[in-house]
Amino acid sequence: MKPLIIAIDGPSGAGKGTVARAVAAELGYRHIDSGAMYRAVGWKAVRNGVPLDNEEAVAALAQQSRIDVNPACVTIDSDDVTREIRTPEIDRAAASVAKLPRVRAVLVERQRQLGVDGGIVMEGRDIGTVVFPHADVKIYLDASAEERARRRANDPAHSGGPSAVADVATLLTARDELDRTRAASPLYAADDAVVIDTTAKPIEAVVKEVLAVVGARG
Repeated sequence: MKPLIIAIDGPSGAGKGTVARAVAAELGYRHIDSGAMYRAVGWKAVRNGVPLDNEEAVAALAQQSRIDVNPACVTIDSDDVTREIRTPEIDRAAASVAKLPRVRAVLVERQRQLGVDGGIVMEGRDIGTVVFPHADVKIYLDASAEERARRRANDPAHSGGPSAVADVATLLTARDELDRTRAASPLYAADDAVVIDTTAKPIEAVVKEVLAVVGARG
């Protein structure tokens, strides 16, 4: 079977990261979290005091930065930011820089280069619609707002520890609105994507569903 490009999209808390990592491991493919690239740029902009709404400056920062995303760590210009980018502050910074068209242009081109030879599972919010519109497999994961908020509230990688579900739900609702209404690469399921609702489903069951889709398309 030729190496495939597998695109997994969906909103925060839908299970993209966990599912994408498991699918990549099962297939022996490379896993790329595209969102980590935006988080890294947001982190560097915050650290360097670059205004997050200054599109030219943030795009230049993204262009000049060396970003490496792999299963072990995320680095930007050799700085290991694996933990630093998983905070509420960087959640907000990433959302801000992700809506800038020139920043997206820089990072989308890099993401395409990573997948040029296939053998990749890339997760994000615009992988099947913008980055790889001709991906071999497109999956869109979703879940109820309540389920997504519960997952994120209990994810120490994002919150630093258990958080109030109601507070996280408010933040997720705001992020969802921003992602779905931004002019550059809004979040939506591609017409040819297989939509999977992960609400109340064990991760193993979702991974099995995705692998079945991959097997049918391969």
